[in-house]
Amino acid sequence: MIRLIFIIAALFTVSGCAQQSTPTLALPADSMARGPKLTTWLTGDAADVQRTTTGGSVLMGGSTDVDNAIRWMIQKSGGGDFVVIRASGSNGYNDYIYSQLSGVNSVETILINSPTLANDAVVEQKIRNAEALFIAGGDQANYVNYWKDTKVEDALNFLINSKKVPVGGTSAGCAILSEVYFSALNGTITSANALLAPYASAMTLGRGDFLNPPFLANTVTDMHFSERDRQGRLVAFMGRMMTDWGIVARGIGVDERTAVCIESDGIARVIGTGSAYFCRPTATANGPEQCIMGQSLHWLRSQQAVQVQAVQGTATGTGTFNLSTWTPGIVNSWQYWFVNNGVFGTNP
Repeated sequence: MIRLIFIIAALFTVSGCAQQSTPTLALPADSMARGPKLTTWLTGDAADVQRTTTGGSVLMGGSTDVDNAIRWMIQKSGGGDFVVIRASGSNGYNDYIYSQLSGVNSVETILINSPTLANDAVVEQKIRNAEALFIAGGDQANYVNYWKDTKVEDALNFLINSKKVPVGGTSAGCAILSEVYFSALNGTITSANALLAPYASAMTLGRGDFLNPPFLANTVTDMHFSERDRQGRLVAFMGRMMTDWGIVARGIGVDERTAVCIESDGIARVIGTGSAYFCRPTATANGPEQCIMGQSLHWLRSQQAVQVQAVQGTATGTGTFNLSTWTPGIVNSWQYWFVNNGVFGTNP
């Protein structure tokens, strides 16, 4: 009898162990079925807080981040939760924002490197809960491929236009923060090649189908501007916009270590050590004389094709430009850019 009880007890124990291990064995299969693993890094308070925010946009030109531009975002966040999104890289922004700049409840970096993760409900909610959001640099083609037409896109536009929190980006993150954007889906392109072939396969532009920040309608941005000689490329983008869509094209070029901080009333403050360049056609009806497949761009208009106002950055953003009226706070001398059969020129 004792032996029988022992055998029954042993069988019961083995059966019980098997039942307890079932959820553990099921988790990896369930995770694989859901797709890529979500990676996030959290610094600070894990509890979601709700703070009063003020909307605004930051267009940062790349290289070293502009501390005072991030502080501008923190101030507008009301000290809430600051979210950083990226498609590559790690958590470098966490300590920088939370500890060095300080003033927020938490910083969470989310790695979103697939459309599957961009449609993840947890990712969507983390973004929607943010009081400030920053898009790191990288490759904007990844952002377009991974985030466009997903819950991430919807959540970003919710932050920008409904919840009205500060949203910014640097380099590739800045490239997608305008109604018209250079997607780089076929790689990058230099100014020289863009001017010689405005319809080259690498001249991939999107319009009105991704992010929709205020005051940037019919506008394209470009970064690392003076450092990578991108003046001609921006003019080529604008020429394509006027030719393809019949719109009055506008462009904003931002130097490295420089940020354009756009207030909720459309006043853009230039913060940093470089300049921002606000470009518009000199006459709204005067697009390029030639912008066609297989030919170089020709946009001369008496050497006054594009009117440019350069605004020098300062530590506090004293140099401004009104994006509602497209006029500078203080009028400096206007410069004119033009293209003569694929060759970029300036006047004066």
